[in-house]
Amino acid sequence: MDKKKILKAIADETRMNILNLLLRHNYCVRALASELKLSEATISQHLKVLREAGLLVGEKKGYFMHYAVERSVLRELAKEIEALAGIEHKACLPEEREDCPAEEKSACSKKSKCSNQVREFCHGADSSRGE
Repeated sequence: MDKKKILKAIADETRMNILNLLLRHNYCVRALASELKLSEATISQHLKVLREAGLLVGEKKGYFMHYAVERSVLRELAKEIEALAGIEHKACLPEEREDCPAEEKSACSKKSKCSNQVREFCHGADSSRGE
């Protein structure tokens, strides 16, 4: 799953509208164009982006290709977004980090004050540590 490709694909309002329609019913290009009041060529281009992102599958029915959403891809993306939302926020303590950009790293401890720049950068703007 290419998250970047999927997120770019669904960032477009028209493609999101197409997904919403296809989640309810399978449609062909002509039916989607009619529903969204867009040209078939425009719909085809949007469907191509959604297919390349792995969000759609097509099934040939007679002369027409009918599209459906790959719900498993949406579920996998939802799980990853949920995991991101679940990451616990922790304070950045410069004295505990090797990669701290602060020049006064050694002075930034529980007993002394950090500069405003370091406090905001490392401890967060809402930190009252060192004040």
